[in-house]
Amino acid sequence: MPSSDLYDLIYRRRDVRSEFNGEPIQPDALERVLAAAHAAPSVGHSQPWDFILVRDRQMRRQFQQHVESEREVFDQSLDPSRRETFSRIKVEGIMESTLGIVVTYDADRGGPHVLGRHAIADAGLYSVCLCIQNLWLAATAESLGIGWVSFYRESFLQELLGIPTSVRPVAWLCVGPVSRVQEKPDLERLGWRQKRPLHDAIHADRYQPGRD
Repeated sequence: MPSSDLYDLIYRRRDVRSEFNGEPIQPDALERVLAAAHAAPSVGHSQPWDFILVRDRQMRRQFQQHVESEREVFDQSLDPSRRETFSRIKVEGIMESTLGIVVTYDADRGGPHVLGRHAIADAGLYSVCLCIQNLWLAATAESLGIGWVSFYRESFLQELLGIPTSVRPVAWLCVGPVSRVQEKPDLERLGWRQKRPLHDAIHADRYQPGRD
């Protein structure tokens, strides 16, 4: 029989923006979440990720200001109707959350011959995404919210946090206790995009073009 607890976590997971309450994270809970992330599978067992825990409020404020400027860039690319919808969407909870966790990808981790990466250069990056998914599900199990911030330029974050240019910052995750979790994802609830039915994502034997 499948574990109902796992399926429950998968369907309860949300990208949190407005619901952070700023309360502390228990150190043992944070340790469990990071350990779960670190237990993710990785190409060639290279474990090419690192976790930067950002608590400094000044650094977080600088990042928030950068994100706001990138939001404006995106806003200017929209037609008026989409801009009105976008105006209702909060894209980050940088200051409201308890801390930021920046997950990075080091392509040099594991040496020049990473088993399984010779034909798929991005396999290491995929490994980092699996690590983030583990982190997200573990945080959900700990009743912590996660908000993935994507409105930033990698070069800005590298300079802000002293990340070498050879290491990519894949995600800034806002992390912390929440007052509640929305039943529907924000982008669906606020009318940006509706969920795609599973049936539309399944192809038999060959890819079938024309599915949105």
